[in-house]
Amino acid sequence: MTDGRSLHHQKSGKVSFAHVYDLRDPRGYFNTLGKFDYSIAGDGQRLFRMLLETRKNGTDDSPACVVDVCCSYGINAALLKHHVTLDDLYERYGSEELRTLSDEELAVADAEYYGSRRRENASRVVGVDVASNAVSYGLRAGLLDAGAAENLEDGDPSEALRREVSRADLMVVTGGVGYISGRTFGRLLDCCAGRPTPWVAAFALRWVRYEEISSALSGYGLVTESLGGHTFRQRRFVNDAEREYALTELAAMGIDPEGKESEGYYHANFYLSRPREQVLEKPVHELLEPVLEAGEPSDRDGCR
Repeated sequence: MTDGRSLHHQKSGKVSFAHVYDLRDPRGYFNTLGKFDYSIAGDGQRLFRMLLETRKNGTDDSPACVVDVCCSYGINAALLKHHVTLDDLYERYGSEELRTLSDEELAVADAEYYGSRRRENASRVVGVDVASNAVSYGLRAGLLDAGAAENLEDGDPSEALRREVSRADLMVVTGGVGYISGRTFGRLLDCCAGRPTPWVAAFALRWVRYEEISSALSGYGLVTESLGGHTFRQRRFVNDAEREYALTELAAMGIDPEGKESEGYYHANFYLSRPREQVLEKPVHELLEPVLEAGEPSDRDGCR
């Protein structure tokens, strides 16, 4: 979310990467964020896949529908729908082979690349972001099945987006909490009226409060759990000023940074919101225990 992200970073002490959020293609994004070991999307890949398997278990055989909030170029879609890892994407978009391609040529090459690596019964991914160039690229490359460049903090979704979101099984966000509020989630969940309420899975930096969003979700019958005892590394601090700001915020919240932010990386909490009966049946720790114990994903399957 280009404008909102830039403003938020200026206020928070977090360095702005607004210049790479809305380019014509994702090369600048990956080459910039890769310098700081951005990795949270890789954790999203394994946790979201596990949630989708559970969510669809015992239901019909149709592909799951995922709404990716603050979807950027369709990075979560790339990881959810295809036999690739985040490291594969860093390698691809930093390669000399792709350096001289135009954005249109890259979109064509990407459509072929991802098409040959598509997972069986891959999820349908609907992307939402205010970054119109990024959303457009995700659509042109075939990563997003549908997408909309709309600011749901300021207004209701279009009818086209409302129709797409109405089928959602899972809403996810890896990098948007702190830039969007419960207003965005409320407007998205309003699209699902009359249907089973989708689960909401979100990563949020440890110094960003999630209570306002979880309170908004509770109005739709969703109970929010945090995956206490587990944090997920987002990226390295760009400079000492970022690090000191994060440590100051954590201290004010009474959160110990030892072994986490003190080591030079932002860390995020993971939140999952579901109907109460599902939470009581299997708490989030139990639900995600298999994938947490498995550690890093190994999604090679001979596809390179």
